[in-house]
Amino acid sequence: MSLKALMVDVDGVLIVHPDPKGWSANLERDLGLPATLLQEAFFKPHWADILQGRAELHVRLGSVLSEIAPQLSADELVRYWFANDAHLNHELLAQLAEVRRRGVELHLATVQEHRRANYLWNTLDLQTHFDKMHYAADLGWAKPASQFYAEIEARTGFRGNELLLVDDRAENVLSARQCGWHAAQWTGEQSLNQVLQGFGV
Repeated sequence: MSLKALMVDVDGVLIVHPDPKGWSANLERDLGLPATLLQEAFFKPHWADILQGRAELHVRLGSVLSEIAPQLSADELVRYWFANDAHLNHELLAQLAEVRRRGVELHLATVQEHRRANYLWNTLDLQTHFDKMHYAADLGWAKPASQFYAEIEARTGFRGNELLLVDDRAENVLSARQCGWHAAQWTGEQSLNQVLQGFGV
């Protein structure tokens, strides 16, 4: 394939938490809020709207916390969340840098809301490693919706067959392929070069 840009997912690929329970593994111990309660009261009813840019994180989260954990502010919880969900895969970043040196653009293609996208790009400084970032709240669509991929094509000018998505979720890989992209499921068991070699890159 003639690879113009490598599209890289964040969570599960670039960021992998050492605990299978993720960033909220010790939430109740540290902040007194059970993760299961946060899931039921906040993530289930509100997260889809926030991810796709229809609602603001702090507004919805603050409202929920006032009911289930009035001792916590949205700012405090978000700081804890982002800091505990920042385990970068530096080995993969080094492999990606080598691909970039060969002239292939590196883009993030990720399901994020605005604040964490900003945190990833600026605080974690992924802007030094990647050319562009495409994320759900900005695009208005989340993977695996076909519109997510179509909007990226429209914004970059690249055709699907010039793009390769590396993502940990099988449904995202499948949907990307259905949209004419090349796509590989990331398991962490192969090096990036081995993945690329499978596509003749």
